[in-house]
Parts: sequence; C-alpha cells; structure tokens
Amino acid sequence: MTFSYTEFTTRNIGFVTPGEQQRLKEATVFVCGNGGMGGAAVMALARAGVGSLILCDLDGFEISNLNRQVFAFRDTIGQHKAEATRDLCMTINPEMDITVYRENWPDHVIESIGRSDIVINGTDDLGASLLLYRTARTLGKTVIDAYASPLPSIYVTRAGAPMPEERLGFPTIGTAWDALTTDQRTEAFLCEAAHVVLHSTSRHYIDLDLAGEVAAGRRSRMSFAPMVITTGMLMAYEATGHIVGRPSPTDHRGWFFNPYTARTEHPRNALVTALMRPLVNRFLRKLVTGTTQDAR
Repeated sequence: MTFSYTEFTTRNIGFVTPGEQQRLKEATVFVCGNGGMGGAAVMALARAGVGSLILCDLDGFEISNLNRQVFAFRDTIGQHKAEATRDLCMTINPEMDITVYRENWPDHVIESIGRSDIVINGTDDLGASLLLYRTARTLGKTVIDAYASPLPSIYVTRAGAPMPEERLGFPTIGTAWDALTTDQRTEAFLCEAAHVVLHSTSRHYIDLDLAGEVAAGRRSRMSFAPMVITTGMLMAYEATGHIVGRPSPTDHRGWFFNPYTARTEHPRNALVTALMRPLVNRFLRKLVTGTTQDAR
C-alpha cells in the first residue's frame, strides 16, 4: 500500500485548516522522556501529522510499563523506549523525521531545543527537567509540562515566565542540574506536592498511605493509564495549538482536570494559598513520616 500524507491527515481537516496541517507537517517537537505522559503525547503528535520529532530516554520498556505506556507492548519489553517509540511512529507515518538520543541526550540538548518549535517534558527526573527548562529559557523556547499529580494536569512555561524551580521554590537555584543532592531532590518533590495539594483536590483520589511511601522513597511512584494518557493528550493539544498559532490560556501555573467531577481546577488566589500553606506543609511532612491518619 502506498502511503499518502494527504490521505493520512484528511480527517484532521475541519479541526485544522489545510494551511495549519502543513505547519504541523513542517514542525519539530522535542519530547524528553518517552514513557507515560511523553509517550502518549508522541502518539497523538504522530497521528496529528507532526513531521519531525526529537526523542530521548534513558530506559528500556519493562513489564510494569504495560499498565499505562502506549508504546509498551509484550514485544517491545526490553527495547529502548525512544528507539521502540520511533519504530512504531514510523508505522503510523513513514515520512516522519525522527531523531533519537539515549544516555548522551544532554550533549545534544542545545541543538535539540534550538531546532524545535516546542518542548514537552515527559521525564520525572528533577535534574533532566532543570536542564530542559534552563536551556529553553536561554533559547527563548516554550516548555509543556504536567505536575506529579493523581489528577491530569497541564502547564505551559513560555519564554520569560517563571520556571518551576523559581515558581515552586525548589532549593536548586544555583546548583548544576547534574550536581543535585538527595535532600534537594526530596525538598523539590515536596514543593511540587504542596502546589498540587494547595491548588487541586488530588488528595481525595489516591491512597495517602501509599503516597507517603512514594514520597519517602519506599516504593515506586503510582501511575494509572487513564490519568497518564489524558495528561499526554492535554500536552499534545497544547503543542499542536502552539505550532499552528492558536493562543492558549494555559500558562506557567496551569490547571488540573478532574474527571470525577467533570470540572477543571485552577490555582487559588494568593491570600487563600498563604493561609493554607502551613497546614499543607505540615500535612505533607506527616505523610512522609507515615502519620497521616489524624491529618486527613
């Protein structure tokens, strides 16, 4: 069967114009982390007809990835995530131009971000995220990201907007991305968790005892296909909108989508946040130490 890009994307027209589809074909998106959220975003971008991707990841697919990662299949277990993702994307659109990096991706980060229209952060590593954001700021590029949250979320940090380490109060400013201490990583995680608790109802939709074990480093992070894939779709919406020039109201603070109540949850005002923060910080400290029964 002969592949036709026009036929492949014909049902996109109406959601996008032919001119906008051409912009998608000519666009390049850098996706760092090709597992859960990043992989779902990649799948949507490939099917939307984005012409070029730059993919990077450190890991291979494992059996535990099958519950949520869209390019994880029994026959991709053990394969490198970025390489397997590239190969499967090429079965969707064989005309795609896909560059893959493995452990050496930081050596190519300036070039990768520089030639991309937009960056998607799909990694859960703090150091990698800092490198992405700091480089994107230097190059004047936008980063799409999501919170470590039980609810799907999205935020978009445009050039000049506060980066997460500034906005959330990470103790990492002035520290090289590859020189972080365990304490810095723990405190940054708690800073992000505080934002999630302050500005969403996420805590109502997760087992808090298990969340405490995750925060304390005693178990792997929990993850669930509907949440992860929905978040990836939100990332893809923001990326395609940016590429075709459609303004988005999503900013660096972002928002949460609550499918349990069919509502979006936006940041609270500064006064309410200031009043709640001491209580939230105390709650999180108790969560980590396993004493949350009286704090729920």
